[in-house]
Amino acid sequence: MIVGVVGKIAAGKTTVARFFEEKGFCRVSCSDPLIDLLTHNVSDYSWIPELPEKAEPTRERLIEFGKYLKEKYGGDVLIRLAVDKKRNCRNIVIDGVRSREEIEAIKRLDGKVIYVEARPEIRFKRLVKRKASKDKGIKSFEDFKSMDDAEERLYHTSELKGLADYVIVNEGTLEELRERVERIIEEVAGKV
Repeated sequence: MIVGVVGKIAAGKTTVARFFEEKGFCRVSCSDPLIDLLTHNVSDYSWIPELPEKAEPTRERLIEFGKYLKEKYGGDVLIRLAVDKKRNCRNIVIDGVRSREEIEAIKRLDGKVIYVEARPEIRFKRLVKRKASKDKGIKSFEDFKSMDDAEERLYHTSELKGLADYVIVNEGTLEELRERVERIIEEVAGKV
């Protein structure tokens, strides 16, 4: 079983994916192949489209390189790479699905898609709290909104909600989120 998790920056995609991981799913992010290719850490792959010049995987570089790979190798290339990286796993959860082509690729593999959403103010607070290196260019709510808007223009993330099998509004407690996700896990696990 493959499950894809879609949503805007800091909506809770990784947290949802970690709950799946706790239940035995292998977790991989759509950005993992990009990071691996940019850092030349490619031993987990049976194939790689191409190896770029070695570089620090900043959010901007990840977006730029991801866009390039999708244009050259197809909109589903990151899903193909993520699934290849975890090819020895029976159940895979893919964090950070970002496009219609990626969702369609997951569904072609008989997978399910979860859309996670939260208000921008909540997502900004989470982003500041997590202090991820890929977010270091975001210093203010205005920077966050600018990055969020740029990602929306690039990926049309909010339009992907209609393609999801499940929608989770993640504005409550971690425990509330866990309960929602565990209900979905029970449902998809019955199909495994």
